[in-house]
Amino acid sequence: MPTTILVLNGPNLNLLGMREPATYGHETLDDVAQRCHETAAACGLEVDFFQTNHEGEMIDRIHLARGTCAGILINPAAWTHTSVAIRDALAAVELPVIEVHLSNVHKRETFRHHSFASPIAVGVICGLGSHGYRLGLDHFAHLLGAKP
Repeated sequence: MPTTILVLNGPNLNLLGMREPATYGHETLDDVAQRCHETAAACGLEVDFFQTNHEGEMIDRIHLARGTCAGILINPAAWTHTSVAIRDALAAVELPVIEVHLSNVHKRETFRHHSFASPIAVGVICGLGSHGYRLGLDHFAHLLGAKP
């Protein structure tokens, strides 16, 4: 049984630490990746960490997870509110999905309150900064019976 969690990051997350630090914090995406790898290792899991600004690349990466990963932890970023294609790809691979957001999307603009991914996710974590990624990985360890 696979023990790899695919951690996906959508558009503009490559600018973490530089882009709107009051909203997204000062950590870089490399910082988030390092913490994800550390958390996964402590939980007996592995992480495949990926970021793209291109919707087709995101969909291709989701498709590749089928049969090779145990679950998907995704921060779809702006695609949360716009991409039926990413939602459909997540549903098609039939893996557990946890949606994560650095900011509390419900305290922000109204258009950010709707998510195409949430209805198919086993859980949604928002507003906890990069700690949300660690909580998501910990939950995957729980779901998979891995030792935290």
